[in-house]
Amino acid sequence: MTIQRLLPRACFRPPSTLAAAARRGFAIKSPFPPPFPTTPTCPAPTCPCEEAPKLPDGFTIDRVAPLNGVIPTYAQQVLVCTGHFTWPSKIEQGNSGDNLAADLKELVGAQGKYCDPFHNVMILNASFPSTPAPTRRPDLQTDSVYVLPLFKYVPFLPRISFEHVEALVRAYLQPDALHPMYDTLSPVHRDRLLRKPVYESILWGARDVEDVMVLICGHGNRDARCGIYGPVLRREFLDKLPGKGVEVLKGPVEVDEDDVDKPALDRPAETGDGGKPTARVALVSHVGGHKFAGNVILYMPPSMKLPNGEPHPLAGHGIWYGRVEPSHVEGIIEETILGGKVIEELFRGGIKRDGQGGEMLRI
Repeated sequence: MTIQRLLPRACFRPPSTLAAAARRGFAIKSPFPPPFPTTPTCPAPTCPCEEAPKLPDGFTIDRVAPLNGVIPTYAQQVLVCTGHFTWPSKIEQGNSGDNLAADLKELVGAQGKYCDPFHNVMILNASFPSTPAPTRRPDLQTDSVYVLPLFKYVPFLPRISFEHVEALVRAYLQPDALHPMYDTLSPVHRDRLLRKPVYESILWGARDVEDVMVLICGHGNRDARCGIYGPVLRREFLDKLPGKGVEVLKGPVEVDEDDVDKPALDRPAETGDGGKPTARVALVSHVGGHKFAGNVILYMPPSMKLPNGEPHPLAGHGIWYGRVEPSHVEGIIEETILGGKVIEELFRGGIKRDGQGGEMLRI
């Protein structure tokens, strides 16, 4: 029995978003000081960058509506590492429906077995390459996923085993505490909706994420605006990050097969040469708000430090930016990735790692 049959229908409206007020033209301003350092505007570039791409007739960028708060409410994002840069408009329809995004939506989607309207899980495809199957099982086809802002990477999800997909949901995607609306459910049904760390033992090779994750919406088959802006912004980040001292990791995440069965805390983190901060840059599928292209999400790992070695103010955060132009990329790297400051004029919203869920942020 799915949870939809156990709670009132009113509980299954789409998760509320701060975007509703913004769509009505109201600026959303918190009465409290921002929970992180901010800077009003993005500094002008100091070196050449690509021109802002031209859009076809009928496609425009909304430069009037407020950005602050225009972000869906979610607890976790799952990035399926496809190694591709294009996907169908609905990613679950890829490969005639035989794909990991479809499997995950079957479990945590709107009608899924573990659907929780108070703990929304976003499923995205990403252009990151998947970690190759272990050499001891060369016949095995596997997928890799990131879970953010939990900052976990799972390198091996066998495609022939739905058990592993369900283990991913039970170990990382469910909440560790339920909404009060569930208080009337039986202990058995409540227990089914809570995460179970014991399932982590099935997800061999899972590890903590130590890289800055730069995610750029580039879902051209969903909307031309992000489809055009995405590749341009990806090239800019790939070009500008190394010049600012951030090593870009482009290949699959390497997994030492001797360590594959060890708990994540016992494994050394993957790091770049010379102790430089490392980053991974990818195009991702639809995140919402194509009219605010380019859309960029930055996830700062909990271990992130400032260049002077002090704790990074945005460590463990995900920061959403909209209306990003190529001329903004250098400033985003300097102010946000290296400086720990949120750029107010581009800020759509944010999320802070908070147990198994995420605390939504605005300014």
